[in-house]
Amino acid sequence: MEEATSQGSGVKATRPARKRRSAAAKEEGHVSNALRTAYQRAVDEAIPAEMLDLLSKLD
Repeated sequence: MEEATSQGSGVKATRPARKRRSAAAKEEGHVSNALRTAYQRAVDEAIPAEMLDLLSKLD
């Protein structure tokens, strides 16, 4: 974190340092988005009838 001093008051305030996104960070973002997309597609996928039939037999 960078420290900044208010003019005249002598009180130090902290603020987050500016971050630059490196190539690795951008690549990580692409991977994260791809994983989210794959997960969401799996969640949205319909449950096969055979699986529902097997589950109903457990009740």
